[in-house]
Amino acid sequence: MKLERILDKLGSIEKNSFIKIIDGIISKDPKNLKEINKILSSSDKGLKSVDSQNISRIFALTSDEFQKHIACEFQEISSQLDILIDIVIRDGNCIMKQDWFSRLYDTEIKNLKARIKNLNADFENDKSDLTDSRKRDYKIYKSCLYTAYQNDIENNRDAKITSDELSIILTLSKELGLSQEEVKLINYSIVPIKKADIQEVIKSLKNIGVIFYSNKDNTVYVADEMVRMLRKIRKKEVAEKFYRRTLKLLREPTINYIARDHNIDRKLSYSQKIEEIIKEGISFTNLLLNDIYRLESTLTEKKKTLNELCEKGLNISNLKGSTLDDKIESLIKHFENVERDETVGISLDGFDKLLMELNNSLPKLNKEIKSQFEFQDEFVLKAEFLLDYNIKPRDILDLIVKPDLTKFIKENGIKQRGDDILNILDHYKDVENLYLENFEHVAFRNLNKLKENGITVRESELGQKFEDLTKVIFKGMGFNVDDTFKNNLNTRKDMMDILLNLGNDEIIIVECKTSKERGYNKFSTVSRQLKSYQNLALKNNLRIVKILLIAPEFSDDFVTDCEMDTEMNLSLISASTLSNIYEAFKKSNYAEFPYVLFRDIVINEERILKALSK
Repeated sequence: MKLERILDKLGSIEKNSFIKIIDGIISKDPKNLKEINKILSSSDKGLKSVDSQNISRIFALTSDEFQKHIACEFQEISSQLDILIDIVIRDGNCIMKQDWFSRLYDTEIKNLKARIKNLNADFENDKSDLTDSRKRDYKIYKSCLYTAYQNDIENNRDAKITSDELSIILTLSKELGLSQEEVKLINYSIVPIKKADIQEVIKSLKNIGVIFYSNKDNTVYVADEMVRMLRKIRKKEVAEKFYRRTLKLLREPTINYIARDHNIDRKLSYSQKIEEIIKEGISFTNLLLNDIYRLESTLTEKKKTLNELCEKGLNISNLKGSTLDDKIESLIKHFENVERDETVGISLDGFDKLLMELNNSLPKLNKEIKSQFEFQDEFVLKAEFLLDYNIKPRDILDLIVKPDLTKFIKENGIKQRGDDILNILDHYKDVENLYLENFEHVAFRNLNKLKENGITVRESELGQKFEDLTKVIFKGMGFNVDDTFKNNLNTRKDMMDILLNLGNDEIIIVECKTSKERGYNKFSTVSRQLKSYQNLALKNNLRIVKILLIAPEFSDDFVTDCEMDTEMNLSLISASTLSNIYEAFKKSNYAEFPYVLFRDIVINEERILKALSK
């Protein structure tokens, strides 16, 4: 769930710790202070009185400093912060009831203790699956950690690992190629694990700004933006779902090689080994730099293998970068962009239909998804529920084994030639709703984003498509989009885009503009056009209640020119604002949108959303 939505759910006391940290960062002159002050200038009472949307923007502007603040907390090696962070960043754990979080924490501690016991036994057992070279790596790391922790006792001080010692230990673990889980197991074989009270755990995480806690419903919230930040701190370059998607493209011998190198049981099934590799926290970059290739592979062969993996397996063409490292970095950035993108790939209705039919064909799937993502709810195959956890249709389909996918495809009349998952997603597309979910991308004429989200359209068609979608939105809000009346009024010279007929000779004129450039700034051109429409309407004895201009966004100069105009009753609406108003209207109790709310120069989205929610 996005930070803005979480902040809207919480009271001021529940947001205090988070806001105090950002306040502290602002007081130390962060690098983006000018942009932050622009946002704060509209508020006389400081950060506490800023709305959720702008707090979210300020958090993005202070993300580097916030990340350093959290990283400092990891210097206390006995804090268990690594255990707790690894729980909250797992796919499916960003919203948890307190009792469920407590249960996950208990399970994690028990599993860790059992695995530490097994690891210690492997150290002593000559017949264990650990290779001699791996045993040597473990022993080197363990000996260094032991010395760093125990040398304080010898000097009559409390046992701890200083930040300098920790930086050396982290470098050592990286050079030895240890996974995060291997490091964690060895760490806690030296530093005893003490199970903390769950209230204290929540309080400590809340105080460092990592989580929010709602006292009203006893729920822990971790913002999507925070999850991404915590993953960076834990050196997990991609979300589990993207790691899984990549691993599933590898042949079983390659998976076995990776498993053997990181002490994972090779007797497990193919899918189980993949899940264990993900849990191990093995570096995604190292995996693609070294682990997936034959030992004798040349650099050219490695590049070719990675390109084929991306193009044929992940459907990513033209992976950027000349070196192997550059290509891997481009792939990681691609996954980051996919994760940040709020569009679903198919429409929300299509997602619900897909889940319903998956549940009919594969009755065990609900239980499997519940287990995979550690959900507390009993029935989880619901589109809105899954999207709150940033789990999209592709993420669900990636978890289904090949025989079950084949069965589902046959039972539901889905195309069988080609890629199974892409065929399923294509089958459940609802084109109009999919376009509406990409309304802002259409406005910005962003062909690449539209293509990524499953929409193929010519650039020359985008202007008309934007106008058509705007009509659909206004119809959905209860307006009479009167094309017949509009066509009768229009002349060869003056052709307005949309006319909303309010009855009694009253109308609203709507003009639609698309633009690739950030900030629509052609006021002089558009104002002449709109004034000619106004004159046309007045000649026909019509009362113009409002003129609305819809565009991707507006520059400051455009807004200023609009404010200075005294001849038109003009309001500006960005594409994202209109889309959000439409979504809020659908959930409201109104049968028709109260157009009196269109009274600002630049339509205030937050005010209208609040009005619709009453």
